[in-house]
Amino acid sequence: MSASETKAKLVDVARQLFAKKGMENTTMNDIAVASRKGRRTLYTYFKNKEDIYMAVVESELERLSDMMENVVQKDLSPDEKLIEMIYNQLDAVKEVVYRNGTLRAYFFRDIWKVEQVRKRFDVKEIQLFKKVLQEGVEKGVFEIDDIDLIAELLHYCLKGVEVPYIRGHIGAHLDAATRKKYVADIVYGALRKARNT
Repeated sequence: MSASETKAKLVDVARQLFAKKGMENTTMNDIAVASRKGRRTLYTYFKNKEDIYMAVVESELERLSDMMENVVQKDLSPDEKLIEMIYNQLDAVKEVVYRNGTLRAYFFRDIWKVEQVRKRFDVKEIQLFKKVLQEGVEKGVFEIDDIDLIAELLHYCLKGVEVPYIRGHIGAHLDAATRKKYVADIVYGALRKARNT
């Protein structure tokens, strides 16, 4: 097994243990035993449990980034891509937090640590938004003066609603179709979606 495969296995085992037992109740020894690796191997890759937790968060963000990239490559109109990207991110972040069970509390308690790990993902997300917005301008779907600024605004607006969305404070009383319509109205209104599309 290569070094990258070993590290990936340790991260996956840690993610499963954190989800099942909670981060506080999982020890470095638990991770070593469950991964069938020695503690020395574990400490070769990670200084402590928090270091492994950050690696778990990073691996989840990489999966989310791949999902966003797949949407950009789809044969959809730019406006449809944009809405799908927004929902993919919100739903994926929510699913990651809930799937990982007791990581949820740690995620909210240490959101600033998560932010540090997230920087690389954020840059890539802004680039993906730019790509879709540029495509939309070129196809006459959007009327945008400053694509860079709008991509950053979309990114930060989306980040701003993540925690309320995860906690069910936004649109929880609405059915999915109504919620999607409201989101589309806001996004397309802000982007001055061309009327002929």
